[in-house]
Amino acid sequence: MISLGYVVSRVLRKARGNAITGSVIDPTSKIESGSTIVRTRFDRHSFCGYDCTFIDCDVGAFCSIANRVTAGGARHPMEYVSTSPVFLAHRDSVKTKFSRHPYAWRVRTTIGHDVWIGENVLIKGGVNVGHGAVVGMGSVVTRDVPPYAIVAGNPAHLIRMRFGAEMIEALLKLEWWNLPDQELRRLAPQFTDPEVMLRQEGFL
Repeated sequence: MISLGYVVSRVLRKARGNAITGSVIDPTSKIESGSTIVRTRFDRHSFCGYDCTFIDCDVGAFCSIANRVTAGGARHPMEYVSTSPVFLAHRDSVKTKFSRHPYAWRVRTTIGHDVWIGENVLIKGGVNVGHGAVVGMGSVVTRDVPPYAIVAGNPAHLIRMRFGAEMIEALLKLEWWNLPDQELRRLAPQFTDPEVMLRQEGFL
């Protein structure tokens, strides 16, 4: 039996809302409460867990993103004398300005289609996570992740590939994530056996 305390906790958690600005979220996708989404696009049928931060990102379709994932974000000028924003023109948390040097560093971070990202993952701005990749919980991703790779650790490193090279090539050619929902309903019964599905569709 579910306790009243559990129900109240869930209601309060969802009641926090989320902060979304300058972003496009497909109507079939879901952003949970406590998350901050800035200048980011979420494709169809993807979900983002609680307390995530996505800044200047492109997130593909059918992505599964757990709680407390951070992707993208700002950079401080390490090549200047100081990295402090008190010497930069843009507004920041601190009010004092000793100079107003213009500085703009904005890169896109790309999360491919059908990517699964575990809890508490950090993804550096400008990184590309390939289609079908899996990022283990607590990972710090500082470089590009190949399609269908499973990575984990700090910094994240390759654990193994989800499939063999031939099957990965076939899945990337199929691009099932771009198929209309009606076509996906036809293929879905074969999703438990990628090899059978790919042979059935003539990709193997």
